[in-house]
Amino acid sequence: MTSVEFSKEIRLKTLEMVYKAKASHIGGAFSMADILAVLYTDILRIYPHAPQATDRDRFVLSKGHACTSLLATLAIKDFFPVEELGTYAQNGSRLLSHTSHYVPGVELSAGSLGHALPVCVGFALAAKRKQEQWKTYCLVSDGELNEGSNWESILLAPQLMLDNLVLIVDYNKIQSLGAVKDVIELEPLKQKFEAFRWDVFETDGHDHVALKLAFTAAMQENKRPKVIIAHTVKGKGVSFMEDKLLWHYKSPDEKQYSEAIAELSA
Repeated sequence: MTSVEFSKEIRLKTLEMVYKAKASHIGGAFSMADILAVLYTDILRIYPHAPQATDRDRFVLSKGHACTSLLATLAIKDFFPVEELGTYAQNGSRLLSHTSHYVPGVELSAGSLGHALPVCVGFALAAKRKQEQWKTYCLVSDGELNEGSNWESILLAPQLMLDNLVLIVDYNKIQSLGAVKDVIELEPLKQKFEAFRWDVFETDGHDHVALKLAFTAAMQENKRPKVIIAHTVKGKGVSFMEDKLLWHYKSPDEKQYSEAIAELSA
């Protein structure tokens, strides 16, 4: 399965999960689907049937509220049965509405924003001190960069020369209460990371070729941490969801569900 085909499957499974559970955050789940597809097809060293293998790459989703697309990714990759996705957000299920480390392939429970990157700095530092070759990848939301704990980590990582750490910003320009620029403006984001001594790769977060090139470039060992600023669209893939704040919260009704399936299956 190519990464493009994979991203379509991720979105279809995500849509089904959110619809059946009457859940939310589908906009942010769709915006990062292409990033996940490229990572899990072409970049990460993973072992679905041995998820705790010591030489695996560590991927941590910090924006845990949008976990449906990660759960879909892991199920399609055989970390657990695809059928289990039908239990998402149901009583007694291990597939919670935020990421849980009880799920195979999930490194860290997440949901409280600003927590994951500090942990990932620790992961990367541990690999360096043990002289191990695995890498750590951390995906954050753009609104999450309002959190001071992220900037403390962004300041620390270059000091520790963590060139085995890759931060990915899902820059869809919309956070919980409005447009990012209207809540707390992040620009000039590229120059901010450069000032903090990071290698910065800015790309279209829905262009699979461009994403793969960015991730490949981020593998260089030069004693500097890497950040990929991925420009994305909230709700990407379904026309009536794209770039709409409403889909941070809303679950599709039956008519919208059918329309979305048709668009994603085209």
